[in-house]
Amino acid sequence: MSDPEKALKRGYLVEGYRIEKLIGGGGFSFVYLAYHVKTRVKVVIKEYFPHDLVDRMPGGRIIPRSEGTQISFQIGLKRFFSEAMALSKLKHPNIVHVSNFFRSAGTVFMVMDYEEGRDLRWFIKRSKGKLKEPFLLSVFPPVLEGLRELHQNDFLHLDIKPANILLRSSGEPLLLDFGAVQQVKPGTRYRGVQTLTHGYAPPEQYSEGIMGPWSDIYSLGMTMRMCVTGKHPPPSLERQQKETLTKVAKTHARKYSKSMLDAIDWSIELEHQKRPKDVDELLTAMTAEEPQPARRSAWGWLVRGVG
Repeated sequence: MSDPEKALKRGYLVEGYRIEKLIGGGGFSFVYLAYHVKTRVKVVIKEYFPHDLVDRMPGGRIIPRSEGTQISFQIGLKRFFSEAMALSKLKHPNIVHVSNFFRSAGTVFMVMDYEEGRDLRWFIKRSKGKLKEPFLLSVFPPVLEGLRELHQNDFLHLDIKPANILLRSSGEPLLLDFGAVQQVKPGTRYRGVQTLTHGYAPPEQYSEGIMGPWSDIYSLGMTMRMCVTGKHPPPSLERQQKETLTKVAKTHARKYSKSMLDAIDWSIELEHQKRPKDVDELLTAMTAEEPQPARRSAWGWLVRGVG
């Protein structure tokens, strides 16, 4: 677990960026809202900070706790730097852009664009769940197209949830937060990550499961289910012990197309082999029954009373 007391304080200056406040983090990082001093442009900065391995010194620098943690810290540091470099080369209108990365204060920082808008939680709350299908089709296909870009470069997002899908003022959806992102070859047996969100993380993310695009698809499927039902999903490990979810294809058949509901149910299968294997399979399934509506932003559908 992250300890907020170890985070950089407001006003701290690092490579021309001034920290405003802590906005997130996990077992391996802190995430800050900051701004570039010369341009006054707001940014989001992720700092590599593996809490079990390092301590914060006066002045902000971090050091390994002992000689025993030095090797693990350096391995993680190099991996974080390599991932930041690779992510900075990706440019897609539906994924947040990594604009800079650098070494400082004994660690590595990754700088991402700050975007204005409202996240999907606001829309779900405003409509008490039960967002209509045209709204879903204005949000999730573009998000999936951005996710495809990540997957094609062997990245897994690993923390897709309503809070991490932003609807910009233009109405264009944006997949946020690389706080848990990992570069993992599909099919790799991975030891799991410490940054996850219960209810949205698939079973394989908790243990030495087989990771791949299907892992993000589970999280996205649960996010779509939340839009339809308005109910927070149970943790996948609890579902493994006792299934408590009824298929939305049975409970919401009168309100949504069969293809949309079947796609949601398919995405959240507990066994990864039973889910869509990639983004394209899910996109095809979602829009199989009806053509995608005329292009209109999520805000537009909501204002017109269909959300």
